[in-house]
Amino acid sequence: MRRWLGRSLPDSGIDGRIYECKERGWCLVMVDLVRSVEQQQLKGEDELPQLRPGDLVRVHIHIFEGGRERTQIFQGTVMRLRKGGANANFTVRRIAAHGVGVERTFLLNSPRIVKIDILRHSHVRRAQLYYLRGRKGKAARLKEKRIEDKAQA
Repeated sequence: MRRWLGRSLPDSGIDGRIYECKERGWCLVMVDLVRSVEQQQLKGEDELPQLRPGDLVRVHIHIFEGGRERTQIFQGTVMRLRKGGANANFTVRRIAAHGVGVERTFLLNSPRIVKIDILRHSHVRRAQLYYLRGRKGKAARLKEKRIEDKAQA
């Protein structure tokens, strides 16, 4: 039988639910411990751009090859966004050589992502743009959505 004691561990900054246990006097529920560690790893709102499906983005990724490190750029259309705190991710599709489509999924809060540049917004009516996989050439184009900044007006 457990009885809830509070929401912080004694003498530590860990936020979790503490219950009274017969064996140790108290025990910590691990789900809350994992959640609190995930919250520390999340990037702030000012560090992440407002991504939407249909956006043309340029993602700068930190790559480690052998003893070297470099920044690789992956440019394409955002196919989908998956939210979920530390597990939030987005998929970008680009057309590589000879018309072959390449999709890559990035974790939104990954430390390997250096920056994300939004080049343009597109007018779409779907949350996931899987229909673009079956389209080639001009049929795969999306209509540009012009967004005027309030600062310019």
